Amino acid sequence: MCEEQTVSLVDVLEEDEELEEEASAVLAGSDSDHCSYPQGYVKRQALYACNTCTPKGGEAAGVCLACSYKCHEGHELFELYTKRNFRCDCGNKKFSELQCKLHPDKDDINSLNKYSQNFFGVYCTCSRPYPDPDDQVEDEMIQCVVCEDWLHGRHLGCVIPDCVELQEMICESCMNKNLFLWTYAAHLAVPGAVDQVKEEAEESKLNVLKEDKADDVSEPSCKRSREEAESSCRLKELQAIGQKRVQSGAVFWPSEWRSKLCSCNACQETMSKTGLSFLLDESDTVLAYEHKGKNSDQRQQGHDPLMSALDNLNRVQQLEIIHGYNDMKTELKDFLQSFATEGKVVTSDDIRQFFEQQSRKRRRVDSDPFHST
Repeated sequence: MCEEQTVSLVDVLEEDEELEEEASAVLAGSDSDHCSYPQGYVKRQALYACNTCTPKGGEAAGVCLACSYKCHEGHELFELYTKRNFRCDCGNKKFSELQCKLHPDKDDINSLNKYSQNFFGVYCTCSRPYPDPDDQVEDEMIQCVVCEDWLHGRHLGCVIPDCVELQEMICESCMNKNLFLWTYAAHLAVPGAVDQVKEEAEESKLNVLKEDKADDVSEPSCKRSREEAESSCRLKELQAIGQKRVQSGAVFWPSEWRSKLCSCNACQETMSKTGLSFLLDESDTVLAYEHKGKNSDQRQQGHDPLMSALDNLNRVQQLEIIHGYNDMKTELKDFLQSFATEGKVVTSDDIRQFFEQQSRKRRRVDSDPFHST
C-alpha cells in the first residue's frame, strides 16, 4: 500500500507567492483600470483574445488587460501573455455586438496590429491549444521573440539549454526568413543548442584581417578613419571570419546578445525592411518588461491600505503591530513545518485551533500589564 502524497500549507503558500510574482511580472506592466487604446501601439503589453466575441472563422482581435476585466468578464478568453506594438481592438468593427466600456470612441481597425494563430487559441507548429486536453506529454512552451508564437520544446528541433528562462529564442522558421541571423548565430548563440558548429579557416581569416589592418597604418589617418566609418559593419566582419553553424532548429540567445548586433546604417535599413528593428532595442525584451512590472508592483505595495493605516499610528503602536505580525508569521510557519516534517495533512480544525491559541495568548498578554516576552 503506497502512502498518499500530501503537501503542506507552507508549500502551498510558497507556490502561491511564486505565482503572484509571475503575475506581477506580466500584469503589473499593464494598466488594469484604463484601456490602453489612447496610448496607441503600446511597445509591449499583456493581451487577450476573446473567443466569445471573435470566434475562429472570424477576424482576429486582441484586447488589453483592462478591457479583459471590464468588457469581457465571463467570456472565454485566450491569454496571449505579451505582444509588442499592439493597439487594443476592444469594441471596434471586429466586435459586431460589443462596445468598449472604457474607451468607446475607437477607429474601425488598427492597421498596424499583427495577428497570428494565437488569437484563436492555437500555438506552435502543431497548431494545438494550450493546455491541450489530448496531449499527455508534459512539455514547456517557449515564445519566439520574432513571431511571438509559442512552441512546444519538443517541436523546436534543438536541445533546450539550461537557464532557458534567461534566454531569448528565435524559431527555425523566423531564422530562415531572415538568413543573416544565422551569421550572428554562429558567433553569439548559446553553444550546444544545435548539433554542430563548423569553423572554416577561422584562424587564417583572422590573420588576413589583421594583416589588412596592419597595412592601413601607412595610410593617412584622416583617410583611414573615413574608410573605417564607411565600412565598419560588424555583420560583414563576422561573415568574413567564415564560422558556420548548422542552419536547422530554433536558436537560443544569451542575455545582452542584442547589444552585439551591428547597428550601422546598412544593417539598420535591413532590420527596418524585415521588420526586425526591435532587435536593436534591448528594452524590448520580455525580461525587461517583467522587471518593469515587478518594480511597478513594489511601488504600488508602498500604498497598501494597511501601510497607510500604520502611518497614522505613533511609533510605539507601529512597532507593537509589526512585532505582533512577525511573531504570528514565525509561529504559523513553525506550526505548519511540524506537519510537513511528520508528513501529516493540515486540516481546517488544525488551522482553527492555531488561531484560537493565538487569540488566547493575546488575551493573556492584554490582561497582564506586567507580562513580558
